[in-house]
Amino acid sequence: MAAAQGHFSDHSDGKRGTDETADSTETNPVPPAFRRAVEALRSARLRSEIEIDPTRPPQRLAPYAYAVEAAVVDGEDDLADGRLVLLHDPDGHEAWKGTFRLVTLVRAELEPEMAADPLLPEVCWSWLTGAMEARGLAYGEASGTVTMAGSHYFGGLADRRPATQIEIRASWTPREGLGGVPDTGAHLAAWCDLLCQIAGLPPATPEPEAGPTGTVTGAGVVSLPQRRGPQQA
Repeated sequence: MAAAQGHFSDHSDGKRGTDETADSTETNPVPPAFRRAVEALRSARLRSEIEIDPTRPPQRLAPYAYAVEAAVVDGEDDLADGRLVLLHDPDGHEAWKGTFRLVTLVRAELEPEMAADPLLPEVCWSWLTGAMEARGLAYGEASGTVTMAGSHYFGGLADRRPATQIEIRASWTPREGLGGVPDTGAHLAAWCDLLCQIAGLPPATPEPEAGPTGTVTGAGVVSLPQRRGPQQA
C-alpha cells in the first residue's frame, strides 16, 4: 500500500510556488476545507501496484489546486499512468455546481483484441463511473472524452507489433460532506481502481472501511478480461 503525496498551489496566477512552505500567507490563507481535502488525499491508502508522486498543478484553472500523478507498475513495466488534479474555488463555480472539482487524464496501451471492440469507449467511460459507484461515492456534472489512437511501425521499428493507446480525460464534482469537504481520499482510491482496471489487474478485495465522511472505501471493481502488455518506449 502507498500513501499519496502532493503539493499545494494557493494562487492561480503562477506567481507562487507549490512547495509546502507556501501553503498560506497572512493575507491569503489556504481555506480550511481545501486543506482538509488535500490532507485526505495525502493520507489515502492505495494498492501496492500504484506508484504515486507529487506533480505541479495547473495554475489558472482555480484559485487553489493540488495534483498527483500515478502509474500502475508491474516489475519494470508501467501498465497505465495518469494524473489527478483537485481544484477548489471557495466562491463556487457555476459549471461545477460546487466548490471542488476533480480533473483527470488516464492513459494505457491495449491488447489488439480489446482495441477492436467498437464499444470500448463506452465501456471505458463506464469504468470511471463504475469505480466511483462501487465505492458509494456521490458526484455530479461528470464530463469527458475517451480517445483511441493506433500506431503502426515501419523501417527500423517494423519488428514492433501495432499498438493502440487509449486516453480518458474526465472531470467531475465530488459531493461535499461535513464542513463542505468531499471525501477526496475515497475519490483518489476510486481513480486508482480505474487505473488498475485499465491496466488489466484483478480487482483488490480489501475489507470495507469508512472514509472521513462515512463513505465505504474498500469496494473493488470488475477488472479487464485480458491483461495487456507493457508500453513500447
